[in-house]
Amino acid sequence: MSSASAAIPQPGRTKAFLRLVMIEHSIFALPFAYIASLTAMFQLDGNIHWGRLLLVTICMVGLRTFAMAVNRIIDREIDARNPRTAHRELVTGAMSVRHAWTGALIAVVIFLGSAALLNPLCLALAPIAVIPMVVYPYGKRFTNYPQAILGLAQAMGPVGGWLAITGSWSWDAVILGLAVGIWIGGFDLIYACQDVDSDRETGVLSVPARFGIPAAVWAARVCHVLTTGLFIWYAVVTDAGAFLWFGLAIVAGAFVYEHTIVRPHDLSRLNRAFFSVNGFIGIALFVCALLDLLVRGLTL
Repeated sequence: MSSASAAIPQPGRTKAFLRLVMIEHSIFALPFAYIASLTAMFQLDGNIHWGRLLLVTICMVGLRTFAMAVNRIIDREIDARNPRTAHRELVTGAMSVRHAWTGALIAVVIFLGSAALLNPLCLALAPIAVIPMVVYPYGKRFTNYPQAILGLAQAMGPVGGWLAITGSWSWDAVILGLAVGIWIGGFDLIYACQDVDSDRETGVLSVPARFGIPAAVWAARVCHVLTTGLFIWYAVVTDAGAFLWFGLAIVAGAFVYEHTIVRPHDLSRLNRAFFSVNGFIGIALFVCALLDLLVRGLTL
């Protein structure tokens, strides 16, 4: 095999890489980038620009893939000491560090290239978007609040989605971005609760490890109250119609359900809260936002 072909992940390696970065979890971030992009299109000229929407999708998936790959690479030694994560591809050897870096670099090049095709401002800001993706995995080594870094990273999705369409700054998008960042930071607080014993043993820093599971769960509840308030603010400033308000009611109900099934002394249904409920929130709000924009005049 030539050195050139060796640098390209083979089919088996590609499959392992997709498992490594959990590509299906793009569902958490994509809907909100779409909401921002479609709202910007509605305000711009009332038409859906499919080419730009495709580039937004490529940007989001590319950056998230890079972020997840770098996270797994940097954390591989920590993952090896945690029973929950010891099965990950870089720990078991199903994926080599070299090929993980290859996939990560391909993903970030795709992200930067797609940003360049959107507009000059997206290209100029794209390298800045990469920074928190690299800082986040190191966060658990120097701060008890790595979820804050994760929230910042996730908040950039809606802002970038809006910039991709208009090429100009929008505080409406910032409100949506903050809502998304606080939402994801909040449910990551819950997710981190399952690693408390391992984190304390290995010296990994987090809110649950430092302050305990009850404090983390209550902090997540506060985050999701703030998220709901920011979603409402976004609906107000964008003159949302009935469908989006209906979507926000669904989201509020989902938050209540999530915090009903996850309690400080009962984490048995944590995975349902993390994967099922939060995936549902993103899809439900996107569908309602899209219907709202179509009813108000967005043209397919």
